Amino acid sequence: MRKIKTDVSYGIIGLGRFGQALAVTLADAGKEVVAVDNNESKVKEIRQYTEHAYVADELTKEVLEEIGIQNCDTVVVCIGEKIDTSILTTLNVVNLGVPNVIAKAISRDQGMVLEKIGAEVVYPERDMALRLGKRLLTGCLLDYLPLENGVEITEIKATDKIVGKSVAEVELRKRYGLNIIAIEHENRTETEIGPDYRFQKNDIIVVIGKDENVEKFEAYL
Repeated sequence: MRKIKTDVSYGIIGLGRFGQALAVTLADAGKEVVAVDNNESKVKEIRQYTEHAYVADELTKEVLEEIGIQNCDTVVVCIGEKIDTSILTTLNVVNLGVPNVIAKAISRDQGMVLEKIGAEVVYPERDMALRLGKRLLTGCLLDYLPLENGVEITEIKATDKIVGKSVAEVELRKRYGLNIIAIEHENRTETEIGPDYRFQKNDIIVVIGKDENVEKFEAYL
């Protein structure tokens, strides 16, 4: 394996469904990606998106260093199912001095260990279940992204309650404490939304605010 001499932004270790989708998304966005897996066919498949794709039978500190993982600004360890491999690989990445290490976990106990060795932990299956649950419980919420301190970014479909009304008339900020980030309509996304904009049928409103305020707005709709 040759050592990468160029600056690299992201490292993805483990090319299962989660890791592969993440690597492709980052590469399609024009980011430099280092992808690592022990499965040769998966590595060959990802090479159409990044030239920095490597087969590694072992994920020791020495192997990862030879690949050039330490040059990444962020490394995501996507080996949730093999808990021992996940923990040891994450520890090796942390010890290589990568500034931002993120690790996938499938259980709370695994996540606690990963956090103790210095990684940020994500729970893809749990988070997807929460998002699906929210969608099932309301007819107008399409998707949401939870942030910290009870804040979320949410996509909400405009209903007859607000169609034809202006942003100023609905008073999203005053009445619900929500700010509009964007409005999607007929495959177009508008990010500069003035107070005179009138909501149209099939508008998708992207808002940011406290989750309880989002729920109040959903109840109104």
